[in-house]
Amino acid sequence: MTEFDLLVIGSGPGGQKAAIAAAKLGRRVAIVDRPDMLGGVSIHTGTIPSKTLREAVLYLTGLTQRDMYGQSYRLKEDITVADLTARTQHVVSREVDVIRSQLARNRVAMLPGTGRFVDEHTVAVRDASGQDTLVTAGHIVIATGTRPARPASVEFDDRTIMDSDSVLNLERVPRSMVIVGAGVIGIEYASMFAALGTKVTVVEQRDGMLDFCDVEVVEALKYHLRDLAVTFRFGETVAAVERHATGALTLLASGKKIPADTVMYSAGRQGLTEALDLDKAGLAADKRGRITVDEHYRTAVPHIYAVGDVIGFPALAATSMEQGRAAAYHACEEPVNAMRGLQPIGIYTIPEISFVGRTEDQLTDDNVPFEVGISRYRELARGQIIGDSHGMLKLLVSPADRTLLGVHCFGSGATELLHIGQAVMGCGGTVDYLVDAVFNYPTLAESYKVAALDATNKIRQIDRLTG
Repeated sequence: MTEFDLLVIGSGPGGQKAAIAAAKLGRRVAIVDRPDMLGGVSIHTGTIPSKTLREAVLYLTGLTQRDMYGQSYRLKEDITVADLTARTQHVVSREVDVIRSQLARNRVAMLPGTGRFVDEHTVAVRDASGQDTLVTAGHIVIATGTRPARPASVEFDDRTIMDSDSVLNLERVPRSMVIVGAGVIGIEYASMFAALGTKVTVVEQRDGMLDFCDVEVVEALKYHLRDLAVTFRFGETVAAVERHATGALTLLASGKKIPADTVMYSAGRQGLTEALDLDKAGLAADKRGRITVDEHYRTAVPHIYAVGDVIGFPALAATSMEQGRAAAYHACEEPVNAMRGLQPIGIYTIPEISFVGRTEDQLTDDNVPFEVGISRYRELARGQIIGDSHGMLKLLVSPADRTLLGVHCFGSGATELLHIGQAVMGCGGTVDYLVDAVFNYPTLAESYKVAALDATNKIRQIDRLTG
């Protein structure tokens, strides 16, 4: 039996950061995971491959350059799956090497295999040959992540009817595709395949999509996706999917029939907890496989923590990393600040969406007065240079104390650009900082100054009238 101070089950973003944080504090640490899954779902089927695929799509299709060179502009005429996966495989292999090196440098022991609880301090690690090794630890972190949820009524074959994992293994770029579910993952893939020329139909049982985002931004995204020939079927439920020799037929409850080469289900995610034998540690998961934790990421058993997608919302790689670090610090009795409420959200559609803080609807519902400042990329020199005429930055400003209440960005580099606003909000800054700041020119960051001036000019007009 092997003993450690901290044992982490799962090597995704949350597990990695928990293990490394504890190792930096001088603890004996081990990570349990299958050798072929080092880096977790994030590296192999989630964040990294999907975002790399997006980058390959943007590059090969020349989509972002068409404002400049014409709508027929295309870097490569006949784009194959091999063109797309070559970049993905390269990035994934490099990322795995980086993670392996980081763990080795910090003397984190890698225990190859799958883990399951024997009792609340002991985990049995089963290797590829079926041999079990018992490992004990003072503290345990569960970071097993999630897998795509698969409705029992659907016969997945991972060729014609797929989920968001198997879509990465397509044999060819489909001519047509039905995507069931207009959540973040579904809309990201809808925009990628639409950019490749696939005729995409999105079916969503709710009346809209991405309802946690700014309404104006979502409307802009829908406009651009429709421009890429995406069809939306909101308020519709899939009754059945029939697999045929030449494709699939999606039958909606309303009686509509949608033929397509492939169908991709994006019906949420299921926590990977069924094989952990949680009951032997005195724990349980909900029906979606998620584990409940407190503000320190402790489960009902105080020395066992859970982080990342397995605990549910927000289920982002970025927040998972911070959760892992916070859990490890708490386990090692190291002071750690609570995670701020200012967690940025990045959605890698084409174009990107990113925001931090509250939306206009949320502020209105809370009876919080605000003023809006907007900057449009087409009015910026950098926007003209890169050929992005549709991007925008929106600032929501408090007229009372001039602080930023929300920052919403849509367009090229949105997920990078957002962090300027996040930093101002996190440091308690006001819109006046952005008005007075000098930004490099020509840059997209200049949009902050334009939007800040727009907001303060509106506030000034109100002050003059009420003065």
